[in-house]
Amino acid sequence: MTQSYVIIGDGVAGSSAAETLRGEAPDADITVLTDEGESLYNRILIKEYAKGKLPAAPISIHDVSWYDDRDINLELNTLVVDIDVTEHTIETHHGDVYDWDKLLLATGGTPTQLPVENADANGVHHFWTFQDARDIKSNIESADSSVIVGAGLLGIDLAAITAAQDVEGKYLMRGDCWWRYALSEQGASIIHDALRERGVEPVFQSGVDHFEVDETGHVTTAVDPNGDQYDADFVGIAIGLNFNTEILQNTPIECDDGIIVDEYMQTSHEDVFAAGDITQFYDRILGERGQNGAWGSAKEQGSIAAKNMIEYNSEPFEWVSSYSITHFDFPFLSFGHPTLGDDTAEAKHSDTEWRRLAFKDGRIVGGVLIGDLSPQSKYKQLMRERRVVSGQRDILMQEEFELDDLEPIETVIE
Repeated sequence: MTQSYVIIGDGVAGSSAAETLRGEAPDADITVLTDEGESLYNRILIKEYAKGKLPAAPISIHDVSWYDDRDINLELNTLVVDIDVTEHTIETHHGDVYDWDKLLLATGGTPTQLPVENADANGVHHFWTFQDARDIKSNIESADSSVIVGAGLLGIDLAAITAAQDVEGKYLMRGDCWWRYALSEQGASIIHDALRERGVEPVFQSGVDHFEVDETGHVTTAVDPNGDQYDADFVGIAIGLNFNTEILQNTPIECDDGIIVDEYMQTSHEDVFAAGDITQFYDRILGERGQNGAWGSAKEQGSIAAKNMIEYNSEPFEWVSSYSITHFDFPFLSFGHPTLGDDTAEAKHSDTEWRRLAFKDGRIVGGVLIGDLSPQSKYKQLMRERRVVSGQRDILMQEEFELDDLEPIETVIE
């Protein structure tokens, strides 16, 4: 009997799953449902479009014909409103009902709204979709001043967009440095200096109490909790994601700030799987549940989920993710889980070269590299090997080192 697979979400996780399913189950019925009005595009490159550095055409990855050629039913502008795991059906806002044997949830998240007055004013933007990038680009090109809120990886994309469009601005941060959960002030100071050189001034121990608007409802000013005012006819907010799990409220599928899955991407229901940044997955390297929204991780999760939808227990998900930033004259890369762990080590080798490792139980679980990215493959190998190396941090922090320089003190074997 022909198996039917339904995928909710056409980001890289959902699309990768559809492609893998078609390759390994050539006779299966495959349907992809997405509430967006366009098929898969490159979320990594949309910031380059918003910066004015890249035209729109290269952003698209799959057009509708890609799905047609593979006999995959793609339904755009389709919001799923109900999932019935007993009857194995889903219902859309159009009233259409789809039957499924296996279901993949790759619904991602929605940007968290800043809970202050006038946060929904004209000129206030979030940055998640290609349409967001289009809106940002059209607004920033006519802006004179900007404020960015959110000291994380998406926030710095917004700051770089304002800088690339020659719009001076303020970058409001709650703590004493950018991405304070992964960087110390020493490492973050490299980022701060680079921002200042591009006309974006970091403002520490700050935030937003409310926004002021003009008579047309367009934002004009950000007022922080201290009463300080910052001119802004462009505001970018990136304070996190709310994961799209509301359609699971009446199901037995277990959620905890995301959908809980095992290393095979299976949820608490044997016929329902999940992939992408919405998942709280069992990280075999970390030894506990983790969450990661990096592009490569989501793509691999989608492919692994598809294989296990066809035959459960066929292949586990094991991945060391990476996230790079190319906004500055020096490269920046984070890998693994740099905000976790029980110990850290760091070193600064020049004004634009710094590294930091996070350890858990003596093993590397993540890190950040600024300037010199060459050690990343060695650190990732040590992560995959589960080697206990925290006692040799003097070697790990050397500007140049080889794995042979380390003593194989202990290897954790599962």
